[in-house]
Amino acid sequence: MNVTIFLIRLLVLAVIFVNGWTDAPNAIATAVGSGAMGFRRAAALAAVCNFAGAALACLLFPAVAATVSSLVTFPHPQAALTALCAAMLSIVAWAVAAWRFGLPTSESHALLAGLSGAALALGGSGAALNGAAWARTLTGLALSLPAGALAARTFRGWLDRHTCNAIAWQRRAAGAMALLHGVQDGQKFLALMLMADDLGGAAPSPALPLLILTASTMAAGTAMGGRPIVEKVGSQLAVLTPKEGLAADAGAGLVLAVGAALGLPLSTTHVKVAAVCGAGRQPNLRAAGQIAGAWLLTFPCCGALSFALTRLMLAG
Repeated sequence: MNVTIFLIRLLVLAVIFVNGWTDAPNAIATAVGSGAMGFRRAAALAAVCNFAGAALACLLFPAVAATVSSLVTFPHPQAALTALCAAMLSIVAWAVAAWRFGLPTSESHALLAGLSGAALALGGSGAALNGAAWARTLTGLALSLPAGALAARTFRGWLDRHTCNAIAWQRRAAGAMALLHGVQDGQKFLALMLMADDLGGAAPSPALPLLILTASTMAAGTAMGGRPIVEKVGSQLAVLTPKEGLAADAGAGLVLAVGAALGLPLSTTHVKVAAVCGAGRQPNLRAAGQIAGAWLLTFPCCGALSFALTRLMLAG
């Protein structure tokens, strides 16, 4: 295997690990914040379900991976591989920095920023953006917030009129959310591994081993916990009872499932935070503002870092 391809795979795995560590906790935040599950039990459930979702992703919903892999076309493979390295490094650096402050960031958003910054560093002759693929991706991101909030508010209204064992259903919903996170994000980064093979001129690796590697790495990252993010989303963003936590998970899960079926890459973070605000009571505007600020900074910070790293690597 080409050394550069091997390095890119290691960096993609680092991003997947960080994704499981910093992004996946959103899936269990409501179950922990509402008191339906303890943190350790919820983290273990999320690790198992993230593995299952990532492993099943390409078999059930291959359109998301196809959209991500076609975002950027690189005419010059060696420069493209350098750009991918820079993009992955920028995602890891940004995600870890945000985690330090307990802020949930979107690795989907960071991925777009990293690829954009690298493409700009290569110039017009070094990279070409696929307008249709970007339109689908940006449409998914734009719909994440209103769709998540509306779906969660609708489910909360239904649950207010009906009785159910909210705690038991909240636990099931947390598992479903973690599985859907694996479905969405497992594909995105698997697509980058396959892209590296293509750019490096290597024979395509068998999909199943890469799929298992992706799923295992995400599960390992999830098992690390991400407690600060769980506390921010599940406890500080809004007041949640098990019933409201169930409404948030049901609404977010529905939006993620529809997005996967339509081939729209959605941000689990955006959908889940919006769902908590839609279903919860007494929303904390200060916490919401901190999260929104991190989202607004993701694109310029990741893009600029990827741009600078690409130029630095090319110059060296």
